[in-house]
Amino acid sequence: RFAGSVSGGCVEAAVIQAAAELLAGGQPQALQYGISTEQAWDVGLPCGGKIEVFLAQAPQPLLKRLVEAQRARVSIAYLTDLVTGEQELWEPGKGNRIAPEPEPLGQAVLRAVQQELSQLVEVEARRVFVHVVAAPLRLVVVGAVHLTQALAALAELAGFEVIVVDPRTAFGTTERFPRATLIHDWPDVALAQLQPDRRTAVVVLSHDAKLDEPALVAALRSECFYIGALGSRRTQQSRRRRLAEEGFSETELARIHGPVGLDIGALTTPEMAISIMGEIIQARRRPAERNDPAGGLRSAELPAANR
Repeated sequence: RFAGSVSGGCVEAAVIQAAAELLAGGQPQALQYGISTEQAWDVGLPCGGKIEVFLAQAPQPLLKRLVEAQRARVSIAYLTDLVTGEQELWEPGKGNRIAPEPEPLGQAVLRAVQQELSQLVEVEARRVFVHVVAAPLRLVVVGAVHLTQALAALAELAGFEVIVVDPRTAFGTTERFPRATLIHDWPDVALAQLQPDRRTAVVVLSHDAKLDEPALVAALRSECFYIGALGSRRTQQSRRRRLAEEGFSETELARIHGPVGLDIGALTTPEMAISIMGEIIQARRRPAERNDPAGGLRSAELPAANR
């Protein structure tokens, strides 16, 4: 079986054939597909380009450790020496063989892990591919409302683990959220247990101050990379004043995206979910390009049920 994609469809057939030969007892190898017209058509590269694919079989102990790291929300790197074929899992501060931290190669790997960016590292005639396996992305949504249902479906497609927090058990049901993790505690209690990190986004959608504001306080005190809050501009201003009375500075309050979502003219609930998911992705991929805190959806664009 195969899963995922190497090049978006260009060289999959050739790579799958080579992988089958590897699994049948072959040796690790690097495959290179160039831009020559004849070769391009042979492997499905009519658009040209250059691709290098390294094939090696992953040892079971390494795969087991990867699964354990994912469950523990620990970011690590899977290193492959493209010259020797040696593989290992790399963690900061551990005894790493391929790329010891004091050495330039180790420092380059550390930067890749910190940036959460898989890449080929070439240092002093060494060629090491760094596959960063980061902790899973999480989306914590406070308020099991209709908008949350649409947002949960989109977030799952985008690779997020979805957690819905709402003490109202009639709202947070498995029938409405069949694939999400449901927590029926109050938001401050739930977020204290979840401990949002920099791989976590928090969105408050209940439109009930008793739920939204404790959630925002907990989110602001965490390292989560995104905080979004539903509500009109007037609601946002009132909320910010109350949060300022809790001791939060203007810089801290600027972390809140509210009204939540990119300003795409959204009118329907699915459109609003798309605008929110788009803003979450933007905050993750382009944090320096964040919109003005006063931006986002205007209150007039919110469906009446969510104003």
